[in-house]
Amino acid sequence: MSKKIKVLGPGCAKCKQTFQILEEVIIENGIEASVEKVEDIMEIMKYNVLSTPVVVIDEKVTIKGRVPSKSEILDLLKN
Repeated sequence: MSKKIKVLGPGCAKCKQTFQILEEVIIENGIEASVEKVEDIMEIMKYNVLSTPVVVIDEKVTIKGRVPSKSEILDLLKN
C-alpha cells in the first residue's frame, strides 16, 4: 500500500533538505510512496504546527521543527 507523505514548510532550506532526504530514502529502499511539498500557509495551519519543516505520513504528523535523519525516515516508513 502506497504511503502519502507531505512536507509542510514555506520553502526554506530545511524544508527542501527534508524533502530531498525523503525522496532519497524512498528511492534507495524501493518504498511505494508519494511525496508532496505543501508551502501554502493556510494549508500548513490546518495541521496545528508552529515550527517547520513538518513531515506528515498518511495524514499523521510524525516530525516537526527539524530535519530528520535517513534512518529515522526509514523507520517511520516501515511502520
